Amino acid sequence: MSNTPPKPKPTMIEFRDVHKYYGEYHALRGINGTIRAGEFFSLLGPSGCGKTTLLRTIAGFEGIDSGAVLIDGKDMARVPANLRPTNMVFQSYAIFPHMSVAENVGFGLRRDPRSKAEKARAVEDALEMVGLKGYGARAAHALSGGQRQRVALARALILKPKVLLLDEPLSALDKKMREHMQVELIKLQRQVGITFVLVTHDQEEALVMSDRIAVMFEGEIAQLADPETLYRRPNSKKVADFIGTMNFIPAEVVGETGGQIEVQVKGLGRARLEAEQCPAGRGDAPVVGLRPETLTLLYPGQTTTERTVDGIIDEVIYFGDMTYYDVYLGGTDVEVRLSMRNTPGRPILEVGSKVDVAWSASALVLFR
Repeated sequence: MSNTPPKPKPTMIEFRDVHKYYGEYHALRGINGTIRAGEFFSLLGPSGCGKTTLLRTIAGFEGIDSGAVLIDGKDMARVPANLRPTNMVFQSYAIFPHMSVAENVGFGLRRDPRSKAEKARAVEDALEMVGLKGYGARAAHALSGGQRQRVALARALILKPKVLLLDEPLSALDKKMREHMQVELIKLQRQVGITFVLVTHDQEEALVMSDRIAVMFEGEIAQLADPETLYRRPNSKKVADFIGTMNFIPAEVVGETGGQIEVQVKGLGRARLEAEQCPAGRGDAPVVGLRPETLTLLYPGQTTTERTVDGIIDEVIYFGDMTYYDVYLGGTDVEVRLSMRNTPGRPILEVGSKVDVAWSASALVLFR
């Protein structure tokens, strides 16, 4: 078996110092970055951060004031939306209720030179691709939300774009259907092999579905990385706070030896951190962050090789498969949230219980 690493995928979309204004409002502020061919890529951020504006610049629905957007190596500056190798699935799906499913899916083939039989076959192939084989004659208004979403996907994919743009396509679905469609979209993207670009404000959705994610705030990309890097090694407190749940604890830098930074963490004690755990450098008033699942409650008779600190449970939040505990550490005013999986025989502890909390220095990330 060869140990040669796979070649990186070629670039499909490139942003070069992209700026966009709406009057005096600076919506996109020097966007740089690349999206690879065949990648499931997400633009993630709070409302108003510029993610949908950036998506629309790819589609050609929005112009830019300076910089460049390239698709497959070609500058899109003078290429109108209808001539770009992209297609978009909108949040509302934009399904025509007076048409059948087949008529909706085949709508973009109206001017296609293929025969009627060839177009019908293309429609059936697209419906089979999204799991709606045999639904062509059904009235579009009689479909469920998940089925309408699939019809919108089939209508976009039938034109065989190089890039499929997804503007929060799952936001109208209930939680169970949303989670189901997340998996279906991942499978579909792997099947068709084209570049998917998803806009979402849902952190969990982005982590589940994406090969890489660009986290955006106020018209800028704060960090662009794979999901694990974003979650385990966020490059700023702002990114860490936005992606999942993170405990932030006051700390003090007390030394630096051999590339390691030594910190005194309130409620936990002293720890040595590797350089990769300090993405923003030392700073003057740092805090450390650690995720709830990296802290562990020790039950009676349980031992650990990790370091421990005593605490008192302040709150218990039961989620079925998981229980979250808010715990005050070591007689301090530092409160952390930790998560414990509810395995058979593991009791749910009560508020006020005294506990031992295990932690590891390797889970800490230093922010300034």
